Amino acid sequence: MSDLLATPFLKWAGGKTQLLAEILPRLPERMTTYVEPFIGGGAVFFSLASQRRFDDAVIADRNPVLVEAYQTVRDEVGALIDALEEHARFGTDEEYFYAIRAKDVTRMDKVQRTARLIYLNKTCFNGLYRVNRKGQFNVPFGRYAKPRILDEHNLKACAQVLKNVTILESDFEGVARLARRGDGIYFDPPYVPLSATSSFTSYDKHPFGPKEHARLVEVYKGCCERGAVAVLSNSDCPITRELYADLKVVTVEATRAINSKGASRGRINEVLVAGLGRPQPNLQQTWDSAVPAATERFLKGRRKAAS
Repeated sequence: MSDLLATPFLKWAGGKTQLLAEILPRLPERMTTYVEPFIGGGAVFFSLASQRRFDDAVIADRNPVLVEAYQTVRDEVGALIDALEEHARFGTDEEYFYAIRAKDVTRMDKVQRTARLIYLNKTCFNGLYRVNRKGQFNVPFGRYAKPRILDEHNLKACAQVLKNVTILESDFEGVARLARRGDGIYFDPPYVPLSATSSFTSYDKHPFGPKEHARLVEVYKGCCERGAVAVLSNSDCPITRELYADLKVVTVEATRAINSKGASRGRINEVLVAGLGRPQPNLQQTWDSAVPAATERFLKGRRKAAS
């Protein structure tokens, strides 16, 4: 584990830095393996690493561009720093931004692709990652006064933290199966949109809609039933309240930062799921077969006393 303090090397819409005080205490103080199937910007992962709270870690995402970036930082950070030095000279150059955005990534190696991703991420609008139907990055220029494109110190710290970490391109279900007793797992899926215009599910070429969110609930329950400590975050809306009706749900407050109009940004509720809800007796189960008889004896006693 690194002796340097590593922080996310990408800006990420919906990043969890502001909610660390809510999320971290709900994960174990010590984990055999920490699992994060939707790594995104990695705020929770890097914070746990800085606190040395896990022995091993598995991080994953279904976005191949993001997964490649983590692998490149881990395996080729020196070459990546060299590649970023050129981009760093053009942080406020809008023409350069669109020229880099238009480049054919299939003609690049992974270091060049990751340098391009970091450059675009630091200079595009709000640090969004969004692609069109062809899988092409299409976020506009952000017009920042002094974007920090190259943070050599932090990239080296991230490389050290990631050194022995397993990094996978995978659907969340396959990764979640790895979580067992003694492990911790955090799910940060693409959020259920609060309105038709707030949906940013064009995160990659695969949709993440109602079926995926319903499947995630079952996967989450499976992790808990195997003894892992699981935390899940999402937007606070009728859909998630229904999905998580039999789970332990905590309401937390976050800052909305996506809307392009400053006046429309502000505090908004989100939900954290932190375990299974109180189990309800199922009278069809063998283990509960004594309940009906006990209930009947109690009622008979009440009737007898009343008479």
